[in-house]
Amino acid sequence: MPEKQGGRRAGAWLGGLLFAVVSVVVGCRTADTDGITPVPQLLAFLPWLLVPTGIGLLLALLSRWWVGLVWGVALLGLLAWFIEPYGRSSQPDGKVLASLRVLTSNVEFGRGTGALVDVVRREKPDLVFVQECEYTCEAELKRTLGVAYPNRRTVPGAGSEGSVILSRYRLTAADPVAGTMGMPGAVADVDGRTVRLQLAHPMPPLPGQVDVWKRELGTLRDFAARHRGAPLLLAGDFNASQDHAAFRHILDAGLKDAARLAGSDRTPSWPARTAPTLGAQIDHVLVSADFSCEKARFLDLADTDHRALLVELDLHQGG
Repeated sequence: MPEKQGGRRAGAWLGGLLFAVVSVVVGCRTADTDGITPVPQLLAFLPWLLVPTGIGLLLALLSRWWVGLVWGVALLGLLAWFIEPYGRSSQPDGKVLASLRVLTSNVEFGRGTGALVDVVRREKPDLVFVQECEYTCEAELKRTLGVAYPNRRTVPGAGSEGSVILSRYRLTAADPVAGTMGMPGAVADVDGRTVRLQLAHPMPPLPGQVDVWKRELGTLRDFAARHRGAPLLLAGDFNASQDHAAFRHILDAGLKDAARLAGSDRTPSWPARTAPTLGAQIDHVLVSADFSCEKARFLDLADTDHRALLVELDLHQGG
């Protein structure tokens, strides 16, 4: 009997520990804050917190810990609520002025450049947003795709700092968004309609850099707010998912997630090695109310830790 009671006590303690960890993350999600390390990192994988919560419930049941059962069921309910897609899903009415294909890809220090070139040649997107495109990558894109994409805006840089926007449409200059890594901007003439383009690549929420990550996502939110009401495409590696408050605040500035519109809001884009089985969606194409999206595809590329995202958009009159 003492051994049985000891086993129950140990099960209850382990279940309580699991519930406590999940509760901290869910509490931050409920409070609309990203907290401090390790909360931002765990928030990226919020749906997977169902696993430790389920284990904790089983331990509580075997230990006959009734308070723990109530605790675990409450956590499951909150997780199920938060796993639902975030943001507006409405599609605009009005005449379609233009249809365009947009591709965003993080090529991991330029290593995936060759694979990206193959995808671009095959899929023929109208706009391409490339992150971590260092000097060699930039030169290769110009050499191989310069004829098909004569218009470009770049922020040159080594390692992860370089970024490029390629376009079939005529581009005019626009100020980049300030950040540790390059985030170029441009204004595109899409069949007579002016569309503001902006590449996104804030710092990742690494331990010791969470404040920088929050600040740079906040800069993108402020940018979106300034351009509210006008056609806007904001695309790239956001290093954030819909479970991060800093990313949701960007959506709240008047944007919609194209993957969400197409029904792919939980499809992982990183890390490519374990996706689509395990991962988080941190690569996004965000659009203003002027756009609709019926199709989004996540594409596997060799030699990079990110999957590329290709969306098919319609630009409507009036939004």
